Amino acid sequence: MRAVTYTEFGGIDKLRMAERPMPKIGPLSVLVKVVSASINPVDFQIREGLEQEYLQTQFPISPGLDVAGVVVRLGADTPEFQIGDEIIGHAMKDVVTYGTLAEYVELPVRSAAHKPAALSFDEAATLPLASQTALQSVDRAAITSADTVLIHGAAGGVGVFGTQIAVRTGARVIGTASPRNHDFLRSFGAEPIDYRENLVAVARAAAPDGYDVVLDYAGRSSLASTPHLLRDGGRVVSIADPDAREVYGGHFVWLRPNTADLNRVAQMVADGDVKVEIAAIYDLPEFADAFTALQSGTSRGKIVVRVGQPFLDE
Repeated sequence: MRAVTYTEFGGIDKLRMAERPMPKIGPLSVLVKVVSASINPVDFQIREGLEQEYLQTQFPISPGLDVAGVVVRLGADTPEFQIGDEIIGHAMKDVVTYGTLAEYVELPVRSAAHKPAALSFDEAATLPLASQTALQSVDRAAITSADTVLIHGAAGGVGVFGTQIAVRTGARVIGTASPRNHDFLRSFGAEPIDYRENLVAVARAAAPDGYDVVLDYAGRSSLASTPHLLRDGGRVVSIADPDAREVYGGHFVWLRPNTADLNRVAQMVADGDVKVEIAAIYDLPEFADAFTALQSGTSRGKIVVRVGQPFLDE
């Protein structure tokens, strides 16, 4: 099968299109013909060797964790699915080697769900990592309608989902973004502020009494402003900076993919309560352009890669 691969850690130049053997499937997995995939910062962080503290890898590696496709083979104990089912899921396994930028991928049923009929494959492919991470971070922060929430990176791949889910709680949500994304955030009911200005002063002007919750989807130095903005007893949650836990006594959230949460957020999207934002769509041979766009850090929403067609092979 065709797959994007790399055989050593490094930059985008290490990526190649290659032939790989079809992945084997375990008893609790299904084989998926990939229609659309989406890529996330963790994909290039793995490629650059930055996740070796957390993840075991085995070369060659194909990037990509998010998939929307069609079930073509069943594991021995996978009664949740049938051949021909349209499926979405998060394809992370204990050892990172096969990924979703490939014609086929093994998908554990514990992290898979049926694709809602109302969603295209491109839309559905954006959900597994980003929307579940957003949902779990909002849940971990225990946000209520009485809270004032500051979100760093509100217009990014995870931030778009997290902002909308936080707004749904009834909380007042203030999100950092570049000015070109301010109207976009307002359309969700959030209040945008420009992170490029004096962040503490701008955030304080928006909420003089401080914030009950700080949600960090941006990383880098975002949490440095926390002591100046968080109310006593406030909660800090980050998906990008362990200081949320180690310095501020909050939570560092690493995605725990599961069918229940994926179904929950997919239903929000299918019902129109949460919107999908796709920054750009690339075909599989354009993988380098897709990663260049992702790594620019300026994309609003998700980068999607189209791989195949939504029908079974003859």
